[in-house]
Amino acid sequence: MTARIVPILPETIAIAAEILSEGGLVAMPTETVYGLAADAANPAAVARIYEAKGRPRFNPLIAHVSSWAMAERQAEFSGLARALGEAFWPGPLTMVLPSATGSRVSDLARAGLDTVALRWPRHSAAQALIEAFGGPLVAPSANRSGHVSPTTAEHVAADLGDRIDLILDGGPCSVGLESTIIGFENGEAVLLRPGGLETSSISAKIGRAVHARSQTDAINAPGQLKSHYAPRARLRLDVTEPAEGEGYICFGPGQRGGLNLSPKGDLAEAAANLFSMLRALDQSHTTIAAGPVPDEGLGEAINDRLRRAAVRDPD
Repeated sequence: MTARIVPILPETIAIAAEILSEGGLVAMPTETVYGLAADAANPAAVARIYEAKGRPRFNPLIAHVSSWAMAERQAEFSGLARALGEAFWPGPLTMVLPSATGSRVSDLARAGLDTVALRWPRHSAAQALIEAFGGPLVAPSANRSGHVSPTTAEHVAADLGDRIDLILDGGPCSVGLESTIIGFENGEAVLLRPGGLETSSISAKIGRAVHARSQTDAINAPGQLKSHYAPRARLRLDVTEPAEGEGYICFGPGQRGGLNLSPKGDLAEAAANLFSMLRALDQSHTTIAAGPVPDEGLGEAINDRLRRAAVRDPD
């Protein structure tokens, strides 16, 4: 049976919270992408997420909170981490922190690590659901593992409709890219995954550069698989002239043909459109050509997603 898509209302939030308390799975909107929510403390519910998504179990999940009090019960905050949280939460920032004694986030959700990935989402429906449930919710993107992330309720239904219990429809996601993930090492911020919060904004806040993650490091946060966010169609990058019959996704003024992420050259608009346009072309083409996108600001995260989508063989 396909999961119901329901509007965001007090009664549907209450129904969703009850489903979660019983170990069920609920797709919820956030400002980044739709997340597949489950009780972070319930290993059986977390296992259902891995099963529904076909997700490798060495890939940790982000736990979503709705207050500082809830966050502090799950993780230990350094001064730097607290400063970033105060600047950018609620919002598209995830921080990987030492797990607190007594944290409700299960070992399975943390992939056996002694750290926990935490985010306080900005979307009012996500906040309401976490509050109604009364604890942290793990919520990876609500799609099959490695596929294009969902930015509408209909995307979720197409990918996971027969595997989950309910879909809360909050309309299209405003950011459209997953959260930026920051870790901490030797008192410095480390970029674990670029995303919907520009790295330059983080650097400006802390007064120094954000360090790059070593490509030889073990997986310690979501979104680090070499192949990820991938359509079924083969994706070619940095293409200025698509071949005949290819789908084409481009960026900026003066581009003709295909789907333009932002005709006016707005990287925020491009980020919001990326996954929905990839999905649209994936339904009609076997090969997609992607034009160049400036590798600055949110373009860093857009290009990260495109590079991972172009890799055919997951790690």
